[in-house]
Amino acid sequence: MSPWPKLEDLSPVRLTKHSPRLPITAATFALLALTPLVVCARPAPSFTVKTLEGKPLKSSDLRQKPVIVDFWATWCGPCRASMPHLSAMQTRYEKQGLTVIGMSVDESGPQGVKKFANQLGVKFTIAMANDDVLDAYGPIRSIPTTFFINRKGDIVRRVVGYIDGETMEDYVKEILE
Repeated sequence: MSPWPKLEDLSPVRLTKHSPRLPITAATFALLALTPLVVCARPAPSFTVKTLEGKPLKSSDLRQKPVIVDFWATWCGPCRASMPHLSAMQTRYEKQGLTVIGMSVDESGPQGVKKFANQLGVKFTIAMANDDVLDAYGPIRSIPTTFFINRKGDIVRRVVGYIDGETMEDYVKEILE
């Protein structure tokens, strides 16, 4: 049996009986599945974590600010590839109030994470994710998982996986409004 789809597998299929005139091919449906969609915004959970310097960081200190919360780890390739984009967003939109927070899920502790962040020249706040923040924002099953939170404190987008710089900038512009 071939691993490649047959031509008939790409033929239009009806998703529901309520959309008889909306033919969607399997390929289109697959592309839609890869596109992050937001049905409705929900309030971002509150949290308290420790930065790499050991200082408390509270979500309540970020009220009225657009925020990116990115769950990542030093050993994660896509996470490392996202770091320059996150730093660029922090630098570019800091004057408009943007705050980027990298929530490390590394179990090795803050020393290794700090060394890694210094080597990369990270320009945003990094904190160590604890069980409470993982539960509140979870389930976090894959990393990177990135949340885009608007000034009202609502999560308007949750993205699992790598985000290229151009797409990330579009998402940032959404939360700056």
